[in-house]
Amino acid sequence: MIEEGETRAIGETSGFLVADVRGRLVGQVECPMYGTAPGEPDALAVRSGLLRRRHFIVPTTAIETIDDRSQVIGLGLSSEDLQRFL
Repeated sequence: MIEEGETRAIGETSGFLVADVRGRLVGQVECPMYGTAPGEPDALAVRSGLLRRRHFIVPTTAIETIDDRSQVIGLGLSSEDLQRFL
């Protein structure tokens, strides 16, 4: 689970890579998704693939780590557990 101080950084992760709990690449963050509170994202929209694009919703509760140096977000679940959209 991410620490409370990192929550604000989630909204500034567009372009970061997202890896699942096994270290497999899920995709790249397109944008934060807001709903409950205007200043705090509830999820991230993540794009995967080059030719056949898939999109995933990554709830912020699934984020385990955010590495600013490598610009990688680590999840606490596998890519099969993510909800797809579009």
